[in-house]
Amino acid sequence: MTIDLATATGQGQGHQHCIMCGEHNPLSLKLSFSDDGQGGVHTSFRGSPWLQGYQSLLHGGIICSLLDSAMTHCLFAHRIKAVTGELKIRFVQPVPAEATLQLSARITHSLPPVYRVEAQLHQENCLMARADAKFMQFDALPNGADQPAR
Repeated sequence: MTIDLATATGQGQGHQHCIMCGEHNPLSLKLSFSDDGQGGVHTSFRGSPWLQGYQSLLHGGIICSLLDSAMTHCLFAHRIKAVTGELKIRFVQPVPAEATLQLSARITHSLPPVYRVEAQLHQENCLMARADAKFMQFDALPNGADQPAR
């Protein structure tokens, strides 16, 4: 089942310029997540040489951002807007820069306004990286938050 996460969270309110999924950001990776039918989300992503750190390897910061984005979108799927408060990443295997990757995330603990979420990054069926994070829910966005930074 595919859900419209933008509608579910009012993505027009501060998120459409996101570097990972923003439809109005020309540099965005344009990630698009789907409901996995078990309360989580998933997507596939194809890397690129311009995302590498060391030769032929996906940059660690990109891996962190992919995992963080998956967890954020998992919360979006539950109509929760939240920001990352704490993020722990475990790099399991080097990730080839041009690999096709699968991202997934699910909420593991919910005590509003704090949510604990985990995410995994796989290449084929091999775990490449995983994350555990705490998110803090918020309601209001500052004026102009839906505009690109200048």
